Amino acid sequence: MGHFEGFDVAGFWDDSAYALEEYVEEAPPSRELIESLEEELGGYRLPGSYIALMSEHNGGTPTRACFPMPEATSWADDYIEITGIRGVGRTRPQSLGGEFGSRFWIEMWEYPDIGVYFADTPSAGHDMLALDYRACGRYGEPTVVHVAQEDDFAITLVAENFEAFVTGLVDESVYDTSEQDRLAELAKVGDGSFSPVLLRAFSEVADVLPDADRRMRALAEAVVRDKGFFVLHADARSMLMYDYLFWLFTSFNQVDSFERYLRTPPQTERSYTLPNYELMIAGFGPASEPYGFCTGGYAPACLEEWWNSRIASGHIAETADGYRFTDAAIAALLDELTTVAGARG
Repeated sequence: MGHFEGFDVAGFWDDSAYALEEYVEEAPPSRELIESLEEELGGYRLPGSYIALMSEHNGGTPTRACFPMPEATSWADDYIEITGIRGVGRTRPQSLGGEFGSRFWIEMWEYPDIGVYFADTPSAGHDMLALDYRACGRYGEPTVVHVAQEDDFAITLVAENFEAFVTGLVDESVYDTSEQDRLAELAKVGDGSFSPVLLRAFSEVADVLPDADRRMRALAEAVVRDKGFFVLHADARSMLMYDYLFWLFTSFNQVDSFERYLRTPPQTERSYTLPNYELMIAGFGPASEPYGFCTGGYAPACLEEWWNSRIASGHIAETADGYRFTDAAIAALLDELTTVAGARG
């Protein structure tokens, strides 16, 4: 490749179903694609090592995901962890030009425009890795930096260049903090503040479910005990949580389409006067009104799978007041929530 001499590129990637769906572009990037994407990203020239690696395997999740750090960051005292590396393309949500590509974090989350955001962490947006062009200019060789959203976007040097970063990644077993992470997540879902959307919904359903907030925490705790983190995918607990959130949301909102339920329309400022899924639980609310009980991000494909399955099964039906759960679906949901709350004790 002209880069990564002696490096096991084939053994670097973990081609899980999630990686293939969210990160991995189906073809290597062409010169035309690279140039158009560089222009779209702000005129930053991607490093030769980045292009070389993506030409062999265009994006994905690495088998070794941790990078040792000599100083503490918002992630940990002595390392950072990444979820995936963005491919050069536009067809995957996590690609550089995809739905959650580099410009998304700059334009929607207000990350500083210092270059190209090429990797995320398990915090689902609260820490990002970027190619930093401030010192070298748009055509130079960028450093790799860590940017902490919750620390006023503090920037910390990680590696002198992209190749040094990739070859310096180590296995997560070196930094096994799973038990500490689990306890922190349990504390978050047990005591974290709810979004204004959920608080309003709890009051709206009080006659039917007076302890709606307790049921929400019980279900979230069950998710954490299953996975170690409060994250929602396409498993049974997540599907139940999607059901509960939708029922709560429709207690005082009309849902005319899946897209409108999911997120704020483009070019529209995030505001609780126009609530949606992102504002309710994902933690994407206005920076002036943060809340602690949140997943920190979400997987749109999993939510769409839930939506399609509930439409197909008839649990969600289109009415004059928009899409809503049927009475039978609501009864089944309340029974399942009772079961989860009972197991919690």
